[in-house]
Amino acid sequence: MSEIEASHILCSTDSDSLEEATAKITAIAAEIEGGAAFADMASEHSTCPSSRDGGSLGSFGRGMMVQPFDEAAFALEVGEVSGPVETQFGVHLIHRTA
Repeated sequence: MSEIEASHILCSTDSDSLEEATAKITAIAAEIEGGAAFADMASEHSTCPSSRDGGSLGSFGRGMMVQPFDEAAFALEVGEVSGPVETQFGVHLIHRTA
């Protein structure tokens, strides 16, 4: 597979500690597991500019994202949502869409 499509929710560690960001992303994940739409949660909670597009990052190939994000995204099945993924930007939830 050369490219996948994914969306994400980022809780930045710029203003929150790693523990606070992880707690926020864990609470968001629980809401998604309870039936909340990933895109709605991204629009409401993500600190990434992609939140305007429901967290959509479009398509990307291996190595285009930072390593922990890249590994987690490519390990997901289509439709699956990751657990918390820590990068230098903060803590992410990743939803593989294609």
